[in-house]
Amino acid sequence: MNTHVLALQLMAFQGCLGAFDTVYHHELTEALPGRVTARRELAIHAARALLYSALFIGLACWTFHGWWALALLLAFGVEMVLTLWDFVVEDRTRLLPASERVTHTVLAVNGGAFIALLALATPAWLALPTALVWQPHGALSGFLVLCGVGVGLSGLRDAWAARCLREEVPATPDFGAAGQSFLITGGTGFIGQRLVWCLLCAGHRVTMLTRHPRQAAWMFDGRVECVGSMDALPLSHRYDAVINLAGARILGWRWNAARRAVLRRSRVELTRQLVAWIGAAAHKPSMLLSASAIGYYGIQPRGDAAELTEQAGPRPMFMSDLCREWEQAAQAAERYGVKVVRMRFGLVLGRQGALPMMLLPVRLGLGGPLGGGNQWLSWIHVDDLLGAMAYLYRTRGSGAYNFTAPESLTQAQFSRVAARVLHRPYGLPTPGWPLRLLLGEQADLLLEGQRVVPARLSMDGYSFRYPQLAPALRSVL
Repeated sequence: MNTHVLALQLMAFQGCLGAFDTVYHHELTEALPGRVTARRELAIHAARALLYSALFIGLACWTFHGWWALALLLAFGVEMVLTLWDFVVEDRTRLLPASERVTHTVLAVNGGAFIALLALATPAWLALPTALVWQPHGALSGFLVLCGVGVGLSGLRDAWAARCLREEVPATPDFGAAGQSFLITGGTGFIGQRLVWCLLCAGHRVTMLTRHPRQAAWMFDGRVECVGSMDALPLSHRYDAVINLAGARILGWRWNAARRAVLRRSRVELTRQLVAWIGAAAHKPSMLLSASAIGYYGIQPRGDAAELTEQAGPRPMFMSDLCREWEQAAQAAERYGVKVVRMRFGLVLGRQGALPMMLLPVRLGLGGPLGGGNQWLSWIHVDDLLGAMAYLYRTRGSGAYNFTAPESLTQAQFSRVAARVLHRPYGLPTPGWPLRLLLGEQADLLLEGQRVVPARLSMDGYSFRYPQLAPALRSVL
């Protein structure tokens, strides 16, 4: 096979894999356009995407003779510098999921292969008179032109996002007098990052238990003590409170036996280890604030508008069992005289997390009822989640608390409000069966729901900053 054609085929594969990486990782799971810390990464992506756009379109239909061959080599050199710079910036600003690391590795290998093939042809091109010679390759050229247009639009989108991103000014929750010491798990996640920065800005000391201590230390400018395992936590260290937010991502792979084991291990087993450390510690923390979820209540039958308070019980299904076991593991710390707050989170609204993925259809003008749209959706703004956490710490709360806003909406009502905030049309219905087919039982998280109310938070006197959805979405978007 002609090496030039082989190089173009590898470029086509690069385009497909890059599109997957951009849509699945950068836009959906990682939500880079909404991360202030990703501003430099987005700028690098924009420059590299626009360069790739020119390469895709140029190489699709022309060969580069004479001095144009040197220009092509220069473009390849710039692309490699941008890629290496991107690797460094990513490593210092966020923890890449395994799927994104694998994708980037394949992209790098494939990119190196087609660049090497094209570089082999440049000596012959250099010997020819300087010219851009029209040499299309049928459908392959047409596909590469489409890739070039797509990656160019992606580059413009990233450049615009990098330009528009501004530092957030979140509410600073009051965890009490400065100088307290907190041990945190799950500190590199969406909620954990916000919490750690709030504690640091308020003058507190933070120790983080994380599987990636080096990257986590970079993420917080070296201001956090990062520990890689429970065994590395000294039993003599004194912590005023432990905040347990760790847990593998719920949405994603189907809940087969292996995935369920991962979810239990990352929540239940880690919490048990944490409580065992508390039991052995020379100085017990005064409080353990441990995450859970409103999945504790299972699913609420369609048409049932009853409000679920903290008194409602679990149901016989995996998500409910997982939350119940998670909470039981945390409650075991009470035997050591530690107050335990079990925080049942609803959908958390912020620039990261599940919201960007949920709003993608709305942004595209495809928002409407999902699977009928009658399922209840209970949510909370991330500022209120952290504010309620701080409030319970200051007031020495204990027991189970629903971390949801006072306003509960159906999925259809939620999408209608989001469409209004984003100035998009509303009304295109989406059937639920494709999600059932794709996700199995996990689809219940999207197609079923619970009308959960923050009865105990309201009774204890917490004042919500965002009790209604429209202002909460405007603050995020």
